[in-house]
Amino acid sequence: MCLIAWNWQPASHTPLLLLANRDEFYARPALPLHWWQADDPARDRATVLAGKDLQGGGTWLGVSRSGRLAALTNYRTPEPTRTDTPSRGELVAAFLEEATDAETYLQALAQRAGDYNPFNLLVFDGERLLGLESRSARLVPMQAGIGAVSNADFHTPWPKLTQLTTRLQAQMEQGTTDTPRLLGLLHDPTRAPDAALPATGVSREFERALSATFIATPGYGTRASSVVRIHQHHAEFTEQSFDATGLRTTAQQSFRF
Repeated sequence: MCLIAWNWQPASHTPLLLLANRDEFYARPALPLHWWQADDPARDRATVLAGKDLQGGGTWLGVSRSGRLAALTNYRTPEPTRTDTPSRGELVAAFLEEATDAETYLQALAQRAGDYNPFNLLVFDGERLLGLESRSARLVPMQAGIGAVSNADFHTPWPKLTQLTTRLQAQMEQGTTDTPRLLGLLHDPTRAPDAALPATGVSREFERALSATFIATPGYGTRASSVVRIHQHHAEFTEQSFDATGLRTTAQQSFRF
């Protein structure tokens, strides 16, 4: 997952509205949004609603039957990716299976965050919205309102992050937050000007491609666009899945908790 934005309104009828794009190599196998069991596939009742990374076994964004949510982005650095670490996607699935509160889970995870390649993890336990930046093992309490994270620390103003949060704020003010409009925000292919590009250790050409909200290159791009609404007593999840040829599937789920 490479771009997440949200509107966090804990006292409202819809405490959390979240938009996200997952960017990944097209060759990495994955299943689209569906119910599955993270810790014991033999259970009768699946508890995790998410897409599934078939290579690592985890997921990038998911919700549980109890209304918990977790989402992950990788942190992009010039250092090569380590090959001796567990999949970061397992952290999302693990939180969704947990019964502990968000702060307790993240505090425990912070002690072993260095076991993984760098990441940012956003979690919602039904009461609080918190983030963890693995590089510094820092917990980030989210304030009410619009927030976002990409492949740097939370709220780092990369051009696509600033553009998405600005446009989400405008949609909120206009009262036009239907799912098709929000998905449209995630589909923007506009690239940032060179002067605004971050320097993350990739080539300038690839940095340009990665600066778009919706990425499309020959081998790598946006694989999923998602809109999640967590209401007081139910949740709605819409996910579009893409490959190198374009849109493949659209899945929608709504459930009570």
